[in-house]
Amino acid sequence: MAYKEVPQSIQKLIEKVTALAKNHPKWVAVFENCFSNTLLTTVNRHEDDTTFVLTGDIPAMWLRDSTAQVRPYLVVANEDDEIYRMIAGLVKKQFEYICIDPYANAFNELANGKGHQDDQTEMSPWVWERKYEVDSLCYPIQLGYLLWKATGKTNHFDETFTAGVRRVLDVWELEQNHNHSAYRFERETNRKEDTLSHGGKGSPVLPVGMTWSGFRPSDDSCIYHYLVPSNMFAVVVLEYLEVIFSELIPNHEIFHRAKELRAAIKKGIEEFAIVRNQEGKEVYAYEVDGFGNFVIMDDANVPSLLAAPYLGYCEEDDPIYLETRKTLLSKENPYYFDGVFAKGIGSEHTPKDYVWPIALAIQGLTTSDKMEKEEILNTLCSIDAGTNLMHEGVDVNNPNEYTREWFSWSNMMFCELLMDYCGMRVRQ
Repeated sequence: MAYKEVPQSIQKLIEKVTALAKNHPKWVAVFENCFSNTLLTTVNRHEDDTTFVLTGDIPAMWLRDSTAQVRPYLVVANEDDEIYRMIAGLVKKQFEYICIDPYANAFNELANGKGHQDDQTEMSPWVWERKYEVDSLCYPIQLGYLLWKATGKTNHFDETFTAGVRRVLDVWELEQNHNHSAYRFERETNRKEDTLSHGGKGSPVLPVGMTWSGFRPSDDSCIYHYLVPSNMFAVVVLEYLEVIFSELIPNHEIFHRAKELRAAIKKGIEEFAIVRNQEGKEVYAYEVDGFGNFVIMDDANVPSLLAAPYLGYCEEDDPIYLETRKTLLSKENPYYFDGVFAKGIGSEHTPKDYVWPIALAIQGLTTSDKMEKEEILNTLCSIDAGTNLMHEGVDVNNPNEYTREWFSWSNMMFCELLMDYCGMRVRQ
């Protein structure tokens, strides 16, 4: 069942934002369009009370994207039981998928065999794509936890959730030593970012406590496979699991596994992911391999290094984060672009000089400077090509050139930034 009209609780929130941002009519127009669009065009409630959320112009559900798409609706979940049930249904669907295959990043609504079935990996008719990404397992845990924080309800912490969490822990523990893993991924392609080297196993890594990731949240392959922002995210959600399985649904085994894994990953980040930039200042690397190799950069997709405070890994005023942020928002980051109409972080996933609205929104969500937030909101509204929607990447010198006409994750990141500007935040 798809939504035919905007629920009253959502309409009231739109009206509240409209009143608070009345001096910025363009902001309001984009917000109203984006906030309604995601609910009306991407959400499908199933008869079994689960929820499938389409990513947009690709007919599949990403574990990552679907969480980010509904996250801003959490602010009304406590007052609208239907919104709670919609989000709880998504958590259930996500963990059903994780139980099918914890290495997959995107799934079909039905077991119809659509997607990248020719990839050389263990495909299933349920799986659209099987690029293993640590963050794909972080996001469903985050959503379940944030839904509890928003509503106090725990119905979504059911047997499927617990079974899925065990699968997540199994994978993250195994991938602390990727040499023991059976996961492989290769694709017949001219685009090297869409496949893994070394016979589908990826470049070598040395076990250091962190957990291995084949691909980035951009769905592009890692250079060095300890993806630092994703490991940061794992540290955060493992702490969520400690709370859930000690206070809400006590389980001694899961609690201790999560606690030990969190400590090991955090120690690995602190010992191997803090490097020096061109000025000799300590910053977080984007990827490392444990052998001393690293890359200083950031990608627009979240989790990113820029997003560390947004994810809950550190505070905005953390000295290493601030130095990292300064580096990322400079030419030392090969994916930082500065043009006539916009400046910010883009991605290897899109052409050179294309900045991503998602990254701009994260830049605004990780600063306490309201003027910076306002400047970013103005920029985002000026590069929408008159559509009142956000896109994937936008040419910094020509906003009429962009990728993805329909990209729900980007739309909702704009909404979350404007809500933040208006003092409405998702409780963490």
